[in-house]
Amino acid sequence: MPVLNRIADFHAEMTAWRQDLHRHPELAFNEHRTAEVVARKLREFGVDEVVTGVAGTGVVGVIRGVSPGRSIGLRADMDALPIAEETGLDYASATPGTMHACGHDGHTTMLLGAARYLAETRNFAGTVQVIFQPAEEMGGGAEVMVKEGLFERFPVDRVFGIHNWPSLPAGEFFWREGPLMAAVADIEITITGQGAHGAMPHQGNDPVVIAATLVTALQSVVARNVEPVEAGVVTIGRIEGGHAFNVIPETVSLRGTARWFQPHVGDVLEKKVTELATGIAAAFGASAAVRFTRMYPATLNEAESTRLAVRAAAAVAGESRVSELPQPTMGGEDFAFMLNARPGAYLFLGAGRSASDPGLHHPKFNFNDALLPVGASFFATLAEQLLPRDAA
Repeated sequence: MPVLNRIADFHAEMTAWRQDLHRHPELAFNEHRTAEVVARKLREFGVDEVVTGVAGTGVVGVIRGVSPGRSIGLRADMDALPIAEETGLDYASATPGTMHACGHDGHTTMLLGAARYLAETRNFAGTVQVIFQPAEEMGGGAEVMVKEGLFERFPVDRVFGIHNWPSLPAGEFFWREGPLMAAVADIEITITGQGAHGAMPHQGNDPVVIAATLVTALQSVVARNVEPVEAGVVTIGRIEGGHAFNVIPETVSLRGTARWFQPHVGDVLEKKVTELATGIAAAFGASAAVRFTRMYPATLNEAESTRLAVRAAAAVAGESRVSELPQPTMGGEDFAFMLNARPGAYLFLGAGRSASDPGLHHPKFNFNDALLPVGASFFATLAEQLLPRDAA
């Protein structure tokens, strides 16, 4: 994995930073210790300005080059997940029920490594804004940052990010123009019937039966309402109702997710989920309350920014280790809000796990520390290529 020599020099230090962050995970908008660590290190590196409290716990570092010029943003996410860790690592989470199961500890460390290099070398003209974002997993921290004026306070011409991807070859970069990750909605349905004794169902109106009918019917939403060449997903992941084996409950709640790329597909999914839920409940003489909450838009890579990101990735990993993804993923990513506000691109960095190894959001997931200098070199190379000294 070719990397910048200076960044390779402090790979061991980066590994220590990452494992410390892993041991002390924090959930959305509660990344207080993480933010303190990030801000302290940025100051130690000699970053020109370090601004804390952005969108609550976000941190932005401003690094100025040898002369004025254009500006770019480099972003990493800092939050962990509400998952009980099962890795057994020496540096496993010390916070019960919380762990870095998505690699945000690694993303934060890679951007810290790039910040250290850029602050030391200043081999660019213009400004690099290093953006450490809270609440990617829950809460839409990117949206909050943008709404609070992130890019007005810290102007950028383009913004970039990367995400480790365990199923792809280690140290290889993957890209797509246009849709890379899906838009996300949270589905909440509450069916209200009439409770009764389980031995006397005729005296009630069973919401469990209605829920079972609805789950089956929802499988037709994409299959029969979305054009086959387009993509959509409707999944019910949780059903709750009742407290006893012999009692028909009054209500049953369903919780799920919807995913899509094209906005009109999202409109179709919302309309059909709502119609099916309310219609089926009404047919049984019950009622259904539906909430279809749009969380994140689709992650859309701008063409020119993607080309620039690919050029930087090839400089770090070699052209043969930078590939176009054959298709986007239905996973969601709130970096989409930044890409809606400014041109930019988001790439995947392969982590080299086998098919049997734990993937993202698994209680045994662990970030591959070999990637740290690769990701840091990518960020640093982007800055030097997009803000060349001879262009000042």
